[in-house]
Amino acid sequence: MKLNSIGILNKEQWEGKGFKLPKFNREEVKKRTLEAPTWIHFGAGNLFRAFTAAAQNKLLNEGKADKGIIVAEGYDYELIEKVYAPFDDLSLLVTLKPDGNIEKEVIGSIVKSIAADSSNEKSWSELKNIFKAPSLQMVSFTITEKGYSVTDGSGNPLEIVVNDIKNGIEKPNYFIGKLTALCYERFINGAAPIALVSMDNCSHNGTKLYEAVSYYAKKWVANGFVEKSFLDYIDNPSKVSFPWSMIDKITPRPDAYVQETLEKDGFEDSEIIITDKNSYSASFVNAEEPQYLVIEDSFPNGRPNIDEAGIIFTDRETVDKVERMKVCTCLNPLHTALAIYGCLLEHTSIASEMKDDLLKTLVEKMAYDEAIKVVTDPKILNPSEFIKEVIEVRFPNPFLPDTPQRIATDTSQKMAIRFGETIKAYNENEELDVTDLKLIPLVIAGWCRYLMGINDSGNTFNLSSDPRLDYLKKHIEGITLGYNGDISTHLKPILSDEIFMGINLYEVNLGERVEGYFKEMIKESGAIKTTLKKYLEI
Repeated sequence: MKLNSIGILNKEQWEGKGFKLPKFNREEVKKRTLEAPTWIHFGAGNLFRAFTAAAQNKLLNEGKADKGIIVAEGYDYELIEKVYAPFDDLSLLVTLKPDGNIEKEVIGSIVKSIAADSSNEKSWSELKNIFKAPSLQMVSFTITEKGYSVTDGSGNPLEIVVNDIKNGIEKPNYFIGKLTALCYERFINGAAPIALVSMDNCSHNGTKLYEAVSYYAKKWVANGFVEKSFLDYIDNPSKVSFPWSMIDKITPRPDAYVQETLEKDGFEDSEIIITDKNSYSASFVNAEEPQYLVIEDSFPNGRPNIDEAGIIFTDRETVDKVERMKVCTCLNPLHTALAIYGCLLEHTSIASEMKDDLLKTLVEKMAYDEAIKVVTDPKILNPSEFIKEVIEVRFPNPFLPDTPQRIATDTSQKMAIRFGETIKAYNENEELDVTDLKLIPLVIAGWCRYLMGINDSGNTFNLSSDPRLDYLKKHIEGITLGYNGDISTHLKPILSDEIFMGINLYEVNLGERVEGYFKEMIKESGAIKTTLKKYLEI
């Protein structure tokens, strides 16, 4: 079975193997979408295909929508070339259930894919025309948290940003520059309203997006490339809104077991693709079943009716509470803890870690004994039930091929939100004592231990990619198992840095505790397990 517009016409063959097919006329949907687009998404990765594209597909199947989504990729153009174009923009969603059953559904809601390459005149012209369209209601994004950064870790503008600011709006190279230039195209062609909706897994994502776009707009105004009125347009929420959102769905890299299963069903287009920019993709995307997307209902030009597919729209305050619940307490900190210690204890899947009594106890106690005391209750989701689902259903799912090595990516960008916010909440709560925290500092110490690149058996391992890895490794350099030197000189620059931790740990009397845990974990091979057993009281 070939995944393309012609291949899926053989419905009996596909459905006979348990595949669900689109129930709508894709050509008609495509025609309506391109004539008057309402939704374009940037970030052609796995999460988009597994979640929001699938939600729109559901509406199309049910006759509740008549338009699809245009997707653009501004970083890794190979995704368009190798993952979208060969399959006529179709993709296969494989939902992995904890009982071992899988659901296979062909997603047909994506009607066009474009490389957001300003040097490609055809693609760039297509994007400009889409942004000119008064019908366009929503531009959404899954470009990862670092995609919104216009400065480096020291607060200096990235070189690529400096060049964009100097060269103007015609052919920017950085994604945020491209987006700002496209917004300017909309501005000079009627200034119709638009919602720019970050769906990335980071705190106050709409504000991060606004600050990045506004940065470009201000600089281009100052350099005379655009009018001051364009900045006013960006700053006016009734014209350009930047809603906050919270998204949650685990979508690991395409898995070899899933690939093999599909091949046994006669699915031919199962090749796993690794691009030159190290994106892992395929014509299929494997994902867990649970999913949550909560979006601030701020859409000055109307919005797609994806609430009818389970997406929740609410006010900014509630989005913030849901996001804080998930990112600061109920999921992300637990995920990062498993990522760090999974790498150190040589686990290769999150599910296998949940069979390790030490690590299962770590995340349970961290969630129920420490984090839950300062959890933000959003009311629309129950924090305790959310944690229970995470620990008992989602993380232990043996059919979800997620790895600690993947989750450990960009950890330096996550520590402040995933742990620093809880520490600050304890410090600011008169009824709590921040020095009662034992397990969160234990995870922070584990991260420092992870940065040595030596596992608990004493063997070296490859650290996951991280934009500040070189800087961090310089501070850890020279520490080996059995090291008896002054640990503080190595760790203090990290633990006192509010960029990393969100708070100076020494000012809340936790810096020394982290140092102490770290010292215990570098005594010898096996010291990490010994330290965990000691403080988890196992």
